[in-house]
Amino acid sequence: MVLMSGYLWFGFALVWMLWAIRTKPTERRESTLSRLSYALMLPPGFYLIFARHVPIHWLNAEVLPHIAWVREAAVALTAAGLLFAIWARLYLGTNWSGTVTVKVGHELVRSGPYRWVRHPIYSGLLLASLGTAAERGEVRGVIALAFIYAGFWMKLRTEERFMAEVFGSKYAEYKRDTGALIPRLTPARRDDTQS
Repeated sequence: MVLMSGYLWFGFALVWMLWAIRTKPTERRESTLSRLSYALMLPPGFYLIFARHVPIHWLNAEVLPHIAWVREAAVALTAAGLLFAIWARLYLGTNWSGTVTVKVGHELVRSGPYRWVRHPIYSGLLLASLGTAAERGEVRGVIALAFIYAGFWMKLRTEERFMAEVFGSKYAEYKRDTGALIPRLTPARRDDTQS
């Protein structure tokens, strides 16, 4: 089965590669071991979603019907997720990096989607992965999502540690006001009696 979502991901990858050319210089980078902790989780997840057929037969078992409206809704979900990630990347600008880094002159971005969620690129990519897994409609999609989620969760934990070290109390406040992967649409309540 040819996935329509695959074309969306291809276009997304082209845009992402072009944007990667222009970023701020790196001041500090995560260790290789840190990078491996999440980098080993993402490829199996994306393989399970995008491979035409996997050799373990029960993973190819259908869990969603292959009917037009289900596929169309899944493709729309993929598109929405990728557009959300692109929107987040626009706001992040030259602070972006494919690995966990602190850039020279790094800024704490709190506008656009960053107003509600600290890691909107991952949120968008997870939503897009959910859409693509739903379009595939097979057991392997559920397992793929678990791998992808675990990879992004490990990566964001490292990013949060870096940002807390760089921005201190500003980042702690930002963390209270926003969700990590699921947008918080209203600011967190604060106890005004504390000093």
